[in-house]
Amino acid sequence: MEDRRGFSLRQKKTSRRPAISAPRQISNQSTKGEGPPHGNGNGEKPKRGDRERPGRPGGNTADLVKRRYSTRFVQLSDFNNADAPPMHNGHLPYQNPQLNQSVTTQDHHINVDVGALKDPGLDPEKYITIVLSDASDQQLREYQTSLRTLKNRASTDLQQNVYQNRTQFIKISKEAEKLNEEMRSLRNLMSELNVEVSNLSSNASIPESRSSFENANTRTRKQANRSSVANLEQIYNNQLQALWKEVEGSQKFLPAIPGRHVLLEQRRWVELDAATWKPKQKVSIILLNDHLMVAVEKSKRTQPNTAVNGDSRQKESIKLVAEQCWPLQDIVMLDMSSIGSARDKHGMQHAISVRHGHESFTYRSERSSSADKDMLLRDSRQTSEDLRRLLRTDTENAAKGKEAMDYYATRDPTLSKKTDLLRSLSNSNDRPDILVDVDGKQKNFRWVEGQIDELDIDIALQRFEDAVRHIEQLRKIAKSLKGSSMAQVLISTKVDGRADKLADLVVQRLVETHSFSNATQTNIAWLVRLDFDNRARQSFLKARSEIITRRARQCIFEGDLRDYIFQVSFVYFTLMKNTVSIYQQCFPPLMMSACVKWAKEHLDEFNVILSRQLSSIQRGSPTWNECMDQAKEHAMLVNDVGLDFKELVRVREDEE
Repeated sequence: MEDRRGFSLRQKKTSRRPAISAPRQISNQSTKGEGPPHGNGNGEKPKRGDRERPGRPGGNTADLVKRRYSTRFVQLSDFNNADAPPMHNGHLPYQNPQLNQSVTTQDHHINVDVGALKDPGLDPEKYITIVLSDASDQQLREYQTSLRTLKNRASTDLQQNVYQNRTQFIKISKEAEKLNEEMRSLRNLMSELNVEVSNLSSNASIPESRSSFENANTRTRKQANRSSVANLEQIYNNQLQALWKEVEGSQKFLPAIPGRHVLLEQRRWVELDAATWKPKQKVSIILLNDHLMVAVEKSKRTQPNTAVNGDSRQKESIKLVAEQCWPLQDIVMLDMSSIGSARDKHGMQHAISVRHGHESFTYRSERSSSADKDMLLRDSRQTSEDLRRLLRTDTENAAKGKEAMDYYATRDPTLSKKTDLLRSLSNSNDRPDILVDVDGKQKNFRWVEGQIDELDIDIALQRFEDAVRHIEQLRKIAKSLKGSSMAQVLISTKVDGRADKLADLVVQRLVETHSFSNATQTNIAWLVRLDFDNRARQSFLKARSEIITRRARQCIFEGDLRDYIFQVSFVYFTLMKNTVSIYQQCFPPLMMSACVKWAKEHLDEFNVILSRQLSSIQRGSPTWNECMDQAKEHAMLVNDVGLDFKELVRVREDEE
């Protein structure tokens, strides 16, 4: 082999360009003259890294190319190493940190993990894939049953929570109402305390001085306290008539109202200008139990032949004319002595200000002392407070009756169609606070409303026994209210609406369980206690008729007439027997006629079917006789319940 040191394929300067032969086709393995295709000449198989390339014998370039294509890898990587992490198959399973710990799969049962189901990020499809991947058909059914049970339990818990919250809300509302009443009473007591304190302070600083009219009024009130109510009203009327005669135009401001009377009359007052506080005219102030009137003193024309006595002429030349009159609850009376800027200049320490809406009137006493002003302020405050307390009491009394009836009526949607009842409630002026006698204790309409709320909860939760007991109790209470027909109608209307709703639920349950004797007896007993015995009887017999018709239609005629007649007759008379037996246990004997009539109707239906099937069979033939014997034998089943239908089973002639 030649020395190849210093020789490179990248050598540019060469004597001649190396020639590379064209690609040559590799000969077949069976070609003669060639070595074995797989081997290296020594009888060994070529290793994995060897690659055979066609070469050109001789030539440096060809030898170098052959060597380059014959490169060997000493050691290959082992991809089956156990220490290497395994590769995933293209997708990752759903991983839930709680699922791996909480979902347990036993040999025969798969537990439902409530914690995993509460996870907001739960993917149902992946969860089912992980949990039920290796589950059998039986395990799938058990898992489905467990999920359905969990769903029903959650629905029941939710319903219980809703009505429990409703009950608590009603209880809290009643406590809040009671607290409001106590706060109202406390507020009234505080107002009375403030009035008494102000009266005591005024009495300590004011000498006792009243006009002749006030003294007469005081004596009148003392006499009225010792007289009857009729005499007191007569005294009040005399006072008003004297006021109308003395003050011109006062009758249009103060008409005759029961209880209206004069409390205080003060003269020697001057009305001041609101801007300059200069005197405008002389006035008299008259305080009544519900109004404050201001009368202006005006000159009166005298006749020429009037008496010469100057005093008498002067009194006759002055008359009082009513100018202003305000309700006490609409005005605010202020003491002007707190204004220091003009206290000394204009004598405002004896003045008062009366504000009515946006208007303001200022009056000043002409007396040197502030006794009249303080007396007027004290009496007006006390009278206003008494009037406010009286109005509040009247409003509360009216609200009690209205709250006990109007609110009670309008809350229930069942009364929306009772327009006559609602109209009578709104037009009724006398709404007494009706009390209900329950076990020797007096209860108001609020207690009745609470009982109706409990009845609604019992109906919603389908606690039929408690609901029926509440309805019986409320109906008994309504019958005991003989003195108030309006309250009796209200309670009866609301209870009847609840009874209808409860009867619908019980009838639905009766239709579903009419084949069970104990359940049917319980349902019919509830309906009878609710006074729906006719509806219970009709619903029960209708449900039994439907089951007879359904079972008879399930009997299929397959060619054998005797077998078909046997099936139909057995269905009819067996179900008739069971129906009559259950009916006798649920209803009294006096109502048995309806059940007998029902059984006779179904017997006629069976005779129609029998006649139609035997219409093509000759009378007296063996088949005809055998079918009739089977029908009559089955008709003897009702003999156990007291009915004899054997002779009534026959073929109708019109069908034959």
